[in-house]
Amino acid sequence: MLSNILIWLAFVAVVVWLGWLTFRAWRAKNKLVKFAGGSMSSLLTLVLALVTGVLLVGMIKAYAPRSAPVPELKSAGSPEQLERGKHLADSFCASCHSPTNELPLTGGLDLGKDFPMPLGSFVSANLTPGGRLKDWSDGEIFRAIRNGVDRDGNWLFVMSGARGRFLSDADIEALIAYLRSQPVVTNDTPMPLDQPNVLGFLMLGTGLLPAGEAPITEAISMPPKGATAEFGKYILSYQDCVACHGEDLSGGEPGQLAPLGPNLALVKKWTQEQFITTRRTGIDPDGHALNNQVMPWKNIGRMDDEELAAVYAYLTSLPLSVAVQSTP
Repeated sequence: MLSNILIWLAFVAVVVWLGWLTFRAWRAKNKLVKFAGGSMSSLLTLVLALVTGVLLVGMIKAYAPRSAPVPELKSAGSPEQLERGKHLADSFCASCHSPTNELPLTGGLDLGKDFPMPLGSFVSANLTPGGRLKDWSDGEIFRAIRNGVDRDGNWLFVMSGARGRFLSDADIEALIAYLRSQPVVTNDTPMPLDQPNVLGFLMLGTGLLPAGEAPITEAISMPPKGATAEFGKYILSYQDCVACHGEDLSGGEPGQLAPLGPNLALVKKWTQEQFITTRRTGIDPDGHALNNQVMPWKNIGRMDDEELAAVYAYLTSLPLSVAVQSTP
C-alpha cells in the first residue's frame, strides 16, 4: 500500500510541476512560448490531473474498509462434513488454491497472470493450517468465502468476484471443517495477496473493473442432491462457469477478465455419457483437447457421476441455440 501511495504522490508532484510550467509559460513575454507552450502544458496538466484523480478513486475503492456480517458458528467437523468439504476443495477450490490443481490447498498461484491485461499481482492464499487461517474464526472464514472480506476488513479482490460466495451455508461449513483438517504446509506468499498496479487502480477508478458485490446476508440452502436440473443449477451457481461463458452461458463477451468461453449450448449435441467422459478425460467428442489452464476440467471432472449428470441436465434444459461450432 505504501508503495502505491508513493506512486500517487509522484503523480501529484508531476501535476504540480506541470502547473508551475504552465504558469511560467503564460507569463512569458515571448508569444510563441506563451501561447504554444502555455497551451501544451495546460493540456498536459489537465490530462495528468484527471489521471491522478482517477488513480486516487481507484485506490480508495481498493483500500477502503469493507463490512459484512461475521456469523457466529463453529463447524462440527463431522465425518460427513469432512468428506463433503474435501470433495468441494478438490473439485472447486484447488483450481485456484493449489499450484498442482490437487490437495492440499497451499496457495501461491498468481491469478493475475490469467487476466487479459496486466492489472497487478493477485496471489491465492495458503488455506492449510500453516497459513493465516489458523488464526481466523470459523465465522471469519465464512465471511471471506461468502463476501470476499478478510479478517481485518480488507477487500479480497478475486474472492469477492468468485462464484464461491453462492455455496450453501452447509457447504461452506463443510469446507471450513476440511480446511482445518488439512496437513500443515508452510508456503509464504507476498502480502497483501492482492496488489493491483497503476493500470488496475485506473480501471477501478473508471468503473471498468468491478468494485465488488454487495454483501450477501441471507442464508443459502442446497437442493436435494440428485441428477436433476435443479441440483445442476446449484452446482453452476458456485462454479465459475459464467465468468468465462457469460451470465446466461451463451458465450463470453470481449473485454471480460476471464478467458472467452463458447456458448454452452454445444453440450446439447452430446449425450450425457459423452459430457461426463469429456469432463473426466479433457477430450471432447470431436477429439478436441481442453486446456486445463483455461478450462479447469480436471477439477470439474472430480465431481461424481450424479453431479455431472445434474450439470448436464441443467445445461441441456437451457433455451440456448445449438448452432455453435467451438468447444469449451
